Amino acid sequence: MLDDVDISVENSLEPLLDANEWNVIETEFNPTQLHHKETVFTLSNGYLGTRGSFEESYPEDFAASMIHGIYDDTQISHTELVNCPNWLPLVVEVAGEQFAMNSGEILHYERRLDLRLGLVSRDVRWRSPQGHTVDLHFERFASLADQHVLAIRCQITSVDFTGEITVTARLDGEPKTQGTPHWQTLNQGGIDQILWLQSQTLHSGLGLGMSAKLIIDGDETAAVSVKNADFPTLGTTFECKPGKTVIVEKIVTVFTSRETDIPIAAALERLADEPRYTTLLAAHIAAWEQVWQNSDIIIEGDRQAQLSVRYNLFQLLSVAPRHDDHVSIAPKTLSGFAYSGHIFWDTEIFILPFLTFTQPALARNLLTYRYHTLPGARRKAQEAGYQGAMFAWESATTGDEVTPRWVPGANGELVRIWCGDIEVHITADVAYAVWHYWQTTDDDEWMRDYGTEIILDTAVFWESRVQWNEQRHSYDILDVIGPDENHDRVNNNAFTNLMVQWHLQSALALWDWFKHVYPEKAAQLVKQLNLTTERLHRWAEIQERIFVNQDITTGLIEQFEGFFQLEDVNLADYEPRTKSLQGLLGIEATSQKQILKQPDVLMLLYLLRQAYDYNTLKVNWDYYTQRTDHTYGSSLGPAIHAVLACDLNNPTEAYTHFLRAALVDLEDVRLNTAEGIHAASAGGVWQAVVLGFGGVRMTQFGPMACPNLPSTWKRLKFRLQWRNEWYEFDLQPETATSVVTQEASVPVFATVQAVMGNG
Repeated sequence: MLDDVDISVENSLEPLLDANEWNVIETEFNPTQLHHKETVFTLSNGYLGTRGSFEESYPEDFAASMIHGIYDDTQISHTELVNCPNWLPLVVEVAGEQFAMNSGEILHYERRLDLRLGLVSRDVRWRSPQGHTVDLHFERFASLADQHVLAIRCQITSVDFTGEITVTARLDGEPKTQGTPHWQTLNQGGIDQILWLQSQTLHSGLGLGMSAKLIIDGDETAAVSVKNADFPTLGTTFECKPGKTVIVEKIVTVFTSRETDIPIAAALERLADEPRYTTLLAAHIAAWEQVWQNSDIIIEGDRQAQLSVRYNLFQLLSVAPRHDDHVSIAPKTLSGFAYSGHIFWDTEIFILPFLTFTQPALARNLLTYRYHTLPGARRKAQEAGYQGAMFAWESATTGDEVTPRWVPGANGELVRIWCGDIEVHITADVAYAVWHYWQTTDDDEWMRDYGTEIILDTAVFWESRVQWNEQRHSYDILDVIGPDENHDRVNNNAFTNLMVQWHLQSALALWDWFKHVYPEKAAQLVKQLNLTTERLHRWAEIQERIFVNQDITTGLIEQFEGFFQLEDVNLADYEPRTKSLQGLLGIEATSQKQILKQPDVLMLLYLLRQAYDYNTLKVNWDYYTQRTDHTYGSSLGPAIHAVLACDLNNPTEAYTHFLRAALVDLEDVRLNTAEGIHAASAGGVWQAVVLGFGGVRMTQFGPMACPNLPSTWKRLKFRLQWRNEWYEFDLQPETATSVVTQEASVPVFATVQAVMGNG
């Protein structure tokens, strides 16, 4: 646990750091960390993601490639993002002995993820069981310049071996997804230097075409041939001697029926046009350079923070769909199978702020996905007996609810999952993300065509979801789950109720603007959504009278009705531990105690931080923070606690929470990184740095900063876009800091004095 150990550079990330803080480096292969490191070394390009498995494979590895939108039917979770055909297999044989990390002797090993270039490489000096020594250098990337192109380069140098080396490459057409088959091969083959594979998902009928070619450099006599066995393979054999180097390139193209009618034809056509590896790599690097120009964060004085922040941003930038607005980012990105690749509130609340401020076109794609799922949200509302649009807690292709209602428990018993039925705050969360995208970008056209309909039709849902309480003369929202999922089926969850209040207020303000600016579109929506005067008046009444139990004197907000009557416990009594408190105590026992899985009231105060004063935040922080499972509860919590600790002028405590988020994958802080990247935590890291330590707030004059930097940070530099203008922040402790636009090199408003806390 981070509370109990020194997580300084010296004993934490030092083996993973390099001089310029752009590279994650592994210098010793540890088979017990195989699955953790497969996640860490994941590569994506906004279309496809591939876990960091070895090209030659390894016993019990979790090799996986996932493509946005490629779902297939499955038991329990309805549909899942499937493991797609594996493009990696590349095998080197020295004198008939196959290179593998678990055979012979590894004399030198280094694996590197270059975050700036989006490149994974591996250097191995291997002595075969027969005593032959060769140097192997592997590189691979998923092209950011062309999402349909993947490439591997293997450089083989003999150290002391004279004789034959054989290299073979293939495509694995029928991988399983956690033991479940999802593919059937329709056609496969090879000719000359090319392989092809035509596949289809078993239930959803989605087609995939993949092709590959092998190119040899360094031996003019080496020819590539096709072996047409059960799995067509490309192979080459060449003579080697000490000092000789041969380079093998494997270029792969992939298309699915989501982009083209005949994927295999598109894959073969693209492959025929592809240049050599170095040319493809140059285009890929140029694309990454453009992305980093707007999204990088520079931290001076803390190498651990610098690398870990860049790592988290890299995983989000690499997975965000660039050419598709019918898909979104799952909680494990394209790096693991947990949560079946379904879409949660993680995307809108945790990931979107980073993209909205630095890559608004990518944020727009993700929000447009929600627009495309409105029909599913309307079906869900109707099936539950409500009106309007009720977003699915777990969404996939159509927006229909795909949360399983029953899952097997530890002892085989069935456990009821209520999230899909009653974790309704996601409907307000989506509206919140839409509103803030609009406020940040001034993208009126998108609001006209997409965003306004989302906010208004979800407001219609809330109107039908609330219930009038005659005794209190207030509106209740009964039988819900808030962000703190340790407590389900509760009444008047403060987060939900106050987000609904915000939602209805914002819907009314939006409508007042919209009907004047876009009268024709407004007339369409009036008819489509039945936006009568009576309906709008009812929204105003609901938001005025919605129930929240808040102590008028202290400002303390009760998380839900009856929370203060639950058993109070001292979380320190359960230390040390390596699992969540719910995992220790059980679901039922935890629900009877004041133990939070993640911030709930504090999450509300964060999202609506302009509406609450310091004292309200302080009293709720003091009450709820000590009752939250920070270490093994939800990974969504620490980054938010980091921002709020900065708001309370306590950067030291903020830094502890920040590290829990920033290192969650690199250091496997929660012991579950093998399941995939923690995407929401990664987005929270950006918010912790920029909105927390950077202290950025949006004002009527534009973005302003009131920094609260950790004691070791000498400089914090980043850019963000606000209403079509770029602002550059260069923050340093106890020095005057200017905020300048890209267009002008003079301050656009008053110089900001950095504020340092005592903590």
